[in-house]
Amino acid sequence: MAFTSDDLTAVERAMATGTLEVTVDGRTVKYRSLPELRLLRDEIRRDLGSRPGTVFKFPTYMKGL
Repeated sequence: MAFTSDDLTAVERAMATGTLEVTVDGRTVKYRSLPELRLLRDEIRRDLGSRPGTVFKFPTYMKGL
């Protein structure tokens, strides 16, 4: 299924307000729990190309004495 940024925004808004219902383009879906919404949010992020919890590490080098 192809998700849009509007889908992600709606899910994140629902999570922020503690609501289990998400409405996008006139369609309303009621989820069972917050963990279910988190799974959906992560799936949407993966589909859109961003990964949840991505950490960037930059190596540092020291010249020996």
